[in-house]
Amino acid sequence: MNVQTHNPLHTAGFAHPRSNVEALGIEPGMLVADFGAGSGAYALHMAEVLKKAGRVYVIDVQKDLLRRIHTEARKRGVEGAMEFIWGDLEAPGGSKIADHRLDLVLVSNLLFQVPDKVAIFREALRILKPTGRLAIIDWSDSFGGMGPRREDVVTKDAALELATGSGFELTREFHAGAHHYGLLLHHVATVAVEPVATVKVVESDSM
Repeated sequence: MNVQTHNPLHTAGFAHPRSNVEALGIEPGMLVADFGAGSGAYALHMAEVLKKAGRVYVIDVQKDLLRRIHTEARKRGVEGAMEFIWGDLEAPGGSKIADHRLDLVLVSNLLFQVPDKVAIFREALRILKPTGRLAIIDWSDSFGGMGPRREDVVTKDAALELATGSGFELTREFHAGAHHYGLLLHHVATVAVEPVATVKVVESDSM
């Protein structure tokens, strides 16, 4: 796998991380993950909502981005609500999080970047509690090159097809900005996945 983060500072200007996080229904005490965290805009807002009562697992394949998010978390005083994981989400157990642990997994501006999109859904399913939810935010079009290449765009319908084929069902859609769609999904089926016994967290000092 190559890169899991597409120009994150650019894309953050077109979605609305703060309002999108509000749409996810995150509450203090929850355990959530940000797959392909990029600039950390979503992870940082989620940490602020949790108010140190809960945890955001910040996952990316790029160590330098994790370091930057960690630095910003310190400045905002939310470092205690975050853990930083360097991981390849296309690999089995790539999030390094134990089975059936999380309340929410966010996949934002990631699907169009990864060749093995099904692996992302399988990993989310593996680490979510049976009552857990999956949130997807991604570009709805290329918009003349403002977003991803047209051939890389994963449309809302394509994302739904991938999700339903992986054991999820649509709960509702939410407005994610003028150039993005937002989907909130839940479990509907038991899908066989490879177990991962423990949580392995890579702190930024080790990156």
